[in-house]
Amino acid sequence: MSEAAARPAPSGEGNFELLASLEPLLREWLPRQRWFAGKGRPVSGLTLDAVTELRPQAALLHLLLRAHQPPADEGPGDCYQLLIGVSDTLPPHLAPAVIGHITRGPLTGRTAYEALLDPRQTGVLLERLRTPGTLGALRFDRGPSGEIPQGLISRPLTVEQSNSSVVYGDALILKLFRRVLPGTNPDLELPLALAREGCDRVPVPVAWYETADGETTLGLLQPYLKDAADGWDLALRHLADKEEFTTAARELGRATAEVHTALARALPTVTYSRPQTEQLTATMTTRLETTAQQVPALLPHVPGLRSAFDALAALADEGATWQAQRIHGDLHLGQCLRDPSGSWRLIDFEGEPSRPLAERRLPHPVHRDIAGMLRSFDYAARTHRPWDPAWSDVCRAAYCAGYADASGWDPRTDPVLLRAYETDKAIYEALYEARHRPDWLPVPLAALARLAETP
Repeated sequence: MSEAAARPAPSGEGNFELLASLEPLLREWLPRQRWFAGKGRPVSGLTLDAVTELRPQAALLHLLLRAHQPPADEGPGDCYQLLIGVSDTLPPHLAPAVIGHITRGPLTGRTAYEALLDPRQTGVLLERLRTPGTLGALRFDRGPSGEIPQGLISRPLTVEQSNSSVVYGDALILKLFRRVLPGTNPDLELPLALAREGCDRVPVPVAWYETADGETTLGLLQPYLKDAADGWDLALRHLADKEEFTTAARELGRATAEVHTALARALPTVTYSRPQTEQLTATMTTRLETTAQQVPALLPHVPGLRSAFDALAALADEGATWQAQRIHGDLHLGQCLRDPSGSWRLIDFEGEPSRPLAERRLPHPVHRDIAGMLRSFDYAARTHRPWDPAWSDVCRAAYCAGYADASGWDPRTDPVLLRAYETDKAIYEALYEARHRPDWLPVPLAALARLAETP
């Protein structure tokens, strides 16, 4: 690495002084970031878990920082990963990256800024990923066949998401997890497992970095599929142009089945029998009742929706069982990329970021992923004007048929569990839309009205 002087920042008193320099600025800056999980509550204090200097004189700092917020100030606080640049002067093109001018502590007189917007700084991080090893609080690893070309210029992705991503040239993409939790992130664990099985439906990790103890995944470098089309955008374009999407949907079903089959070979599976199913239906029922109190428009449909979970519990009482395995965990059209040849790739195996990491790593019946994709087709159809319910119906059918082509099992032959998962997903959507996008609330409400009447 060219930055030979990179080293862990001093601990103890040095870290205290460093935090004193940055805390007033970060307390204001953090809540404004799209990936900050504690929206709507002020940051009452910050605690520095770890800091590593990636360039000398604190020019590039990697921070693991805990944000304390009411009403749980006494707890440990959420831990966030930051890459902070510190400079005497900044060029005009980095003005949007400015966090603030430092007026206290050892960095007084300098400017702190978001280093992910600076190609020079993100180039330093890429150089570190070339060489496995430990640096301060960080450990860097490479995949078995990971190639990192020289001379790649970076640019940040600006799409709304819960993490941050940087594209290097047209070759690689680095995902930096913002809110970090102890444990191996499924977005690293599952693609590595799929690579071992020879499954080519998921980009193979090139390199990654974690905390020095190996307990927390921090960032993941993967091939960038520059010519691939986002499944959500592709579906909306087909809707707008009145083009059929059933061929693509069927191929996506095949891709999903291939990933599920490979995951079942690579990682342990378990059986959902009566105790597990009772716990599942109890959780789903509680989510329904809680959501109905917050989304009053849901109240008339509660009895019909509860029947979906009651029917599943009744099947388990009769002795029905299901295989559970590792799955994607947050599957929808936006998590799928279609290359120019028509082949699909699945990405973003992190699961739902709002859920605890341990929960995201639990095995589930594959119906959960399938239900998520069925809901995504419905979302796409209802986003288009005029609404075309037939488009959703034929895409859903084609997707299930494609799944059956690859796996030998058609999800539609197990309608009770599929309905329960689709209902639960739509309930989650209703609460999310009510809180964040009220104009979209009619989309899940229409689905829930239909699901409530499904026998």
